[in-house]
Amino acid sequence: MSDPADSLQEVILSPEEISAGVRELARQIAYRCAGDEVAFIGIYTRGVTLARRVAQALKEQGLHYPVGTLDISLYRDDFDNRGSDLPTLESSDVPFALDGIRVILFDEVIFTGRTIRAALDGLMDYGRPAKIELAVLVDRGHREIPIQPDYVAKRVGTTRDQYVKVRFREDDGGEEGVFLATPRKIPTA
Repeated sequence: MSDPADSLQEVILSPEEISAGVRELARQIAYRCAGDEVAFIGIYTRGVTLARRVAQALKEQGLHYPVGTLDISLYRDDFDNRGSDLPTLESSDVPFALDGIRVILFDEVIFTGRTIRAALDGLMDYGRPAKIELAVLVDRGHREIPIQPDYVAKRVGTTRDQYVKVRFREDDGGEEGVFLATPRKIPTA
């Protein structure tokens, strides 16, 4: 994959549209999970931020869902493709029992499905939920394995060589947004 810094970028979600997407995810979850025991698990890094924002939006409606965090670095199958020898490890924090409850995994973007496959492997180390669902801010298509999100704020058509970058204040500083980067084509002589 090319470096997103060396690409043409287009804004696909403004800060206001991200907030609207968070509210939409909260609306979908409140409707579909009414009466269920539910916990949120955010996948490091930006999935954690997304889970916390959705939990806050639901809290403002009087609904309380605990939020845990999951580091999937050791469960990934693409160490060689990520450009570094060893993954940077974060600390997973799942301060509640998962057995028998509905768990919603959060990630900012779904692409091939491989991140979610790794998250499912990691999640099973913490218990056996009754049901596992997936919430994403952006679904960009191009699955390589049969994993689909249950809750989606925005679907974006992309090509395989494009890159979707989410910037959250909490994780990245500065202005936030969702950007679609297209690699620059270098003309050949």
